Amino acid sequence: MSQETTYLELSEVDGAHKFYEVIVDNATLTVRYGRIGDQGQVKASAYPDNARARAAAAKKIGEKVRKGYAPAVPGVRQKRSVSRRQIVSTRSTAHTAPVLWRYDSGAPAFGIFVDGQHCMVGNEHGVITTLDHDARVRSQVRLPDGVKCIVADDAWVYAGCDDGNVYDLSGKVPRVAYAIAPEIDIYWLDIHDGVLGVSDADGGITAVDHEDEFLWRRPGRGRSAWMVRCDRDAIYHGHSQGVTGYEWRTGSELWHTRTGAVLFGWQEDGSVFAGTSTREVVRLSKSGRHERTYRCDAPVFSCATAEGGRYVFAGDSQSSIYCFDADGTRLWKLGTGCGSAYSMQYHDDRLYVVTTGGHLACIDASEPAIRAAQAGDVPEVRDIKAPRQAPRPAQPTVVEVTSDLGGGVVVQCLDDRGRLRVQVLSDGYHRDWSVQFPKGIREPGARYLVTEVRESSRGGFYRAYGDIRRLG
Repeated sequence: MSQETTYLELSEVDGAHKFYEVIVDNATLTVRYGRIGDQGQVKASAYPDNARARAAAAKKIGEKVRKGYAPAVPGVRQKRSVSRRQIVSTRSTAHTAPVLWRYDSGAPAFGIFVDGQHCMVGNEHGVITTLDHDARVRSQVRLPDGVKCIVADDAWVYAGCDDGNVYDLSGKVPRVAYAIAPEIDIYWLDIHDGVLGVSDADGGITAVDHEDEFLWRRPGRGRSAWMVRCDRDAIYHGHSQGVTGYEWRTGSELWHTRTGAVLFGWQEDGSVFAGTSTREVVRLSKSGRHERTYRCDAPVFSCATAEGGRYVFAGDSQSSIYCFDADGTRLWKLGTGCGSAYSMQYHDDRLYVVTTGGHLACIDASEPAIRAAQAGDVPEVRDIKAPRQAPRPAQPTVVEVTSDLGGGVVVQCLDDRGRLRVQVLSDGYHRDWSVQFPKGIREPGARYLVTEVRESSRGGFYRAYGDIRRLG
């Protein structure tokens, strides 16, 4: 029996630019969808016979046509360019910071994540490199598109990419944990207990739950929303008109505070910090009250704090980094020597920055090292180059099949009124709770072996952690 393919596109001048492809092959229905020009996500479903597969396909096609999709030819419309932060980065006139080492990732880098064991950098080529704190390269992975940011949620680490997907990096193979709507041009992401906050080029704000289903979406008060931060109570959204707080469950606006155009955001338990185009970092309480201003000499493109906000750091468009104490006093200003800091993170007396030059730099931020640098005495920088052989692109939809249960937790994919849910089959778990599980590898009725399943901090659902294998 011949294969039947229907390819549709929806392309608006200032809006959606996405495709939807339906393939019926005997009794199998395969759907592929995403941004025009991307490979997209693929879902396959098996039906009892060809007639039922074709009926399901006709229903899906009809739904898309009613939403404005129309037949098209693949490859005629071109992929739209994604928004990237553009900085005319100039050389700092300040003394050079005490850079201990710097890793050249090979392309401008936005994504950074640092914890007690390792440091991660993600660049515009989609390459994420993991190093230890002594700059030894431990691993590399290549995602399908450029890395916008790397964020952590308890034990899980996620990377948001220019293809509109958010990848779970907890296993050997990255998996798509969230597939953001193709028409949303992501600027930044944050996540708290499975709830993902997404800020975008148009100034919009979106909240997505652990099952990759939209909780709500709002247009926001400004444009170019480079800041989103999430906690247990709210989502904090920074854009061209300031910072706005939203209740994370409903999207209702809690408060709005005007600042200069926000170019980056950070948070501590009681405060949010907004780096602005008006050369300052603004600290707001989580009720929106202005608490402090930290003044720099050029637009601020990144900021971070030491534990509890005892120090506030900033990176400007002139390759300088700053340190302030909590009350706003500038303690020092030094140059990175390797470009302007797109993102930064402080850990254990070290400030880590990723830059326009594509470097992940480790700066000794201890008081003796800073005093020496201010006098012109800095250590010799160790320059670390990327491995010669670039990693192959990851295949997030490929899963190994095994019949060996070994150690791990068994979960099953079930059809819940037309939606695929995943529930735990192993003993000791709530059978009625769903599991955050990659959509790209879900198949109705399939069972999978997961390295570990952990309860969310709020309860009510689980999250798969580590490697996933399909039980054959």
